[in-house]
Amino acid sequence: MEAKEKLRIDKYLWAIRLFKTRSQAADAIDNGRVKWNQQSIKPSKPVQVGDEYDVKTEARKWVIKVTALLEKRVAYPEAIKHYEDVTPPEALDAVTFQAPSFHTGKRLSKSGRPTKKDRREIGDLLGD
Repeated sequence: MEAKEKLRIDKYLWAIRLFKTRSQAADAIDNGRVKWNQQSIKPSKPVQVGDEYDVKTEARKWVIKVTALLEKRVAYPEAIKHYEDVTPPEALDAVTFQAPSFHTGKRLSKSGRPTKKDRREIGDLLGD
C-alpha cells in the first residue's frame, strides 16, 4: 500500500502503529517527544523515505528509519514493513518490560473485589 507523495508525520506514526490514535501522535509531536535531526517538529511535517526520527512513547524509545510511506493504518505484520527500527542496543537495555495494559485504570486480573471476609477485616482495621 504505497501512499501519495506528501504524508504528515502524525498520520505516518499512527499508521505504522507507534501510537494508538492519530491525536496521541500529534500530542507527542507537539510536546517534543518526536524529533528529526535532534530538532522538534510539527505534526504537519511531510515524511520522506530515508528520514530518521527519535520517538518516545509510553512504552519505550524508538529510533525509526522510514523505508516506505503508509497512509492508512494496517495490520501490524504489514505496518512493520514500512519502517526500520534502528534503536541502539544500549537504549533497548534501559527499557524494562511492561505488560501491554494501556493504562486503562482497570484492576489487574485476579485481583477483584474484596470478599465479604476481607471487607469485615478492613472494617475492623478502620474501625467501621
